[in-house]
Amino acid sequence: MTDEDLVTVHSDADLDRVCSLLDQHGAVVVEEFLDPDTRQALWTDLGPALEKFGYGDNDFSGHKTKRMSSLFARSRHMAAVALHPLFLGAARRLIQQPVPVWFSGQQVNISPNIQVSATQVIQIWPGEGAQWLHRDDTSHLRPYPAPTTRVQVMVAMTDFTAENGATMTIPGSHRWDDERAPQRDEAVPAEMPAGSALIWLGGLYHGGGRNASTEPRTGLTLSYIAGNMRQEENQYLAVPMDVVREYPEELQRLLGYDVCPPFLGWYESSNPHTLLAERAG
Repeated sequence: MTDEDLVTVHSDADLDRVCSLLDQHGAVVVEEFLDPDTRQALWTDLGPALEKFGYGDNDFSGHKTKRMSSLFARSRHMAAVALHPLFLGAARRLIQQPVPVWFSGQQVNISPNIQVSATQVIQIWPGEGAQWLHRDDTSHLRPYPAPTTRVQVMVAMTDFTAENGATMTIPGSHRWDDERAPQRDEAVPAEMPAGSALIWLGGLYHGGGRNASTEPRTGLTLSYIAGNMRQEENQYLAVPMDVVREYPEELQRLLGYDVCPPFLGWYESSNPHTLLAERAG
C-alpha cells in the first residue's frame, strides 16, 4: 500500500488548493462538479447513442465495457465539462509551464497552450473485470519522472462505488520512475456520487475497477494536453467544423483551432482560428 490519500474537495474549492493536491497526490475528487440539470442534459444527448454501441474486444478496452467518443459532436453540454474552472484552471496552471528559449539574441520564456486530447463515455457493465493499471501519458511514450503535460477528468454520470467499478487510482504514483511497477493492492477506488468528478494527472497509475454489482457504472472522461503534443483523439475528424463554430471561442481554440506558442499548428502562416470566422462569413 502507498501512504498517499485520495482527497475530496467541493466544486467551490480554491484553485490553488486543487493544484496543490494534484501536485502532491496526482488526483483529487471534486464533489458536485456538475449540477443535476447539466448532467441530465448530457445524458439525454449521449445515452441513446451509447445504447447502440457494443462491448470492447480486448483486455484494456474491456469485454463488458461500452466506449463512445466524439463527445463534442454529440452534445453541446460538453462545454460545461471542458470549461469547468477547476478542471480547466488546473490544466492550464500545471501544463503551461514556461520554457526558456533564445530569440534574436535574447532569452525569453514561452509557455505552450493546452488543447483537448480525448473524450469518451465509458460504461462498465456487471461482470467486467478490473482494467490493468496504466498511465495515460503512455500514449506519448514519455519517460518518468517528467513534467505534467496531461490533466484528465472523469465525471461520474452514475454513482461510483468500490463494488460497481469506480476508477482505481494509486495516489502519488505520478512521481514514480519507470522502473516501479504498479500493484493492484496499492490502488484505491475513487468512490463518488453522480455529478462528482475525479481529476488526475497523466502520470498517475489508474484503471477501471471490477463491476461486481447488478447495474452498469457510467463515466464521462475528457483530457487536456500541451498544445505541442498530438491529440489522442483526432478532434478535427471527430467534431465537424460547423459544430465547432457553435461553441464559444475559448472552446474552439481548446479544440485545436489555435496556434501553440511559438508557432505550432498554423494555417497559411496564420492562426487557424481565422478559418472558422472566414468560412462562417
